[in-house]
Amino acid sequence: MKLSIVVPCYDEAENIPLILKRFGEVIKRDDIEVILVDNGSRDDSPQVIRRLLPAYPFAKTVHIETNQGYGYGVIQGLKACSGEFIGWTHADMQTDPADLVRALDIIEANNCDETLFVKGNRKGRPLFDQFFTSGMSLFETIYMGARLYDINAQPNVFSRNFFDTWQNPPKDFALDLYALYMAQKSGLRIERFDVVFPKRLHGTSHWNTGLASKWKFIKRTVDFSRKLKKGGVQ
Repeated sequence: MKLSIVVPCYDEAENIPLILKRFGEVIKRDDIEVILVDNGSRDDSPQVIRRLLPAYPFAKTVHIETNQGYGYGVIQGLKACSGEFIGWTHADMQTDPADLVRALDIIEANNCDETLFVKGNRKGRPLFDQFFTSGMSLFETIYMGARLYDINAQPNVFSRNFFDTWQNPPKDFALDLYALYMAQKSGLRIERFDVVFPKRLHGTSHWNTGLASKWKFIKRTVDFSRKLKKGGVQ
């Protein structure tokens, strides 16, 4: 298997049929697999996954009984990957599954270099969200001493060997920061490519619900950054 992509699903029953259909349209080879992680969903996501999976031979699932965080779900999915290159994207259809094929094209154009870390660079976002992201990117770059911008952009794709070096990755949304920082620290070559980031089609964000949620996100990110810089996580 050349590429394994993890898609964490938490209460995404309406989006799962759409993302599987889109993956089915863009995957034209038999060495790509998609791993849908039912991350402790409270809606009909588990039933939807079980019903639809037989129609998509490239897909399989990992079930988590109780949600322990976005990062935890992604990590459990990554552990189940069999690809030489692995990574993740979101299930909310704000990131096009075709972007994963583009990421693989970049990797293969670089002779499957295991020192490559491929990541999206979001375009078309609301002005306030761009301002928020720019502020966080500036803080993280200065504080961590590494070029860290658009940290939560999708997808993230890298070699299985890089993942095997991780120790104690975070269970929450700080996983995106952890992965990008560890790539920088490990001397990987970061390759960014532009991705469109439209509005959600169905459902609502589980964290981005207004100014209060953004403040909580900032606080959690800063706290994790302090631990990461001090070597509390690796």
